[in-house]
Amino acid sequence: MSHPATAPRHPRLRALGLLVPTLLLAACTSNPATPRADAQPPASTTTPQVTGPLCAALPTGTDPGNPTFLASQPADEALRWIPTLTTFEAALRTSGVLTDLPAGTGVTILAPTDDAFAATFSEDNWDDLMTHHTDQLRTLLKAHLVNGAHPIDDLTTAGTTTTIDGTAITVTRTGPTTRLGDRADTVCADYQATNARIHIINAVLGPLPVTAGTGHRAH
Repeated sequence: MSHPATAPRHPRLRALGLLVPTLLLAACTSNPATPRADAQPPASTTTPQVTGPLCAALPTGTDPGNPTFLASQPADEALRWIPTLTTFEAALRTSGVLTDLPAGTGVTILAPTDDAFAATFSEDNWDDLMTHHTDQLRTLLKAHLVNGAHPIDDLTTAGTTTTIDGTAITVTRTGPTTRLGDRADTVCADYQATNARIHIINAVLGPLPVTAGTGHRAH
């Protein structure tokens, strides 16, 4: 049985069939409005610049804990990723000092290294502070916190800063580092975190006496 001949396509339908692929091709090749999901802005505008002699030994590039990653973290989480701050981070967590700050308040953290704590406190003394003398521990930690998230250049320009325990500290540039009072130097400054700046320092501030060498060494 013979089939009827296929009816010729209407001229308007034939024109539409040619037009649709053309429109799709144009949309795919010439629409600049939507960037690629994986597009990244230039590194110079996204990578926080940390400075100091210790920075080269800390995570960089795409390593876990690199400065770009930490910039999107809350301060307490950022501190956990910096390997040389385990003693300081544990003390802040135990004391709850950071959580006492008003929500959304910026803070500058002057964070002593593990070596700085080992040079200041014996292991017995430090364990005693952590477990039995929370008030003294909190006073010590407040000597390392400044209201507002301040880049190190802003602190050196001001020439002085006051910690939240009310202690005034002179701030002076000394070559590649910054001197805080007569006690500490920055060894890797200007880590960024959410509402925070973290400056790693090489000595412990505050009023507590040095007990290192009078018992077990601090962790």
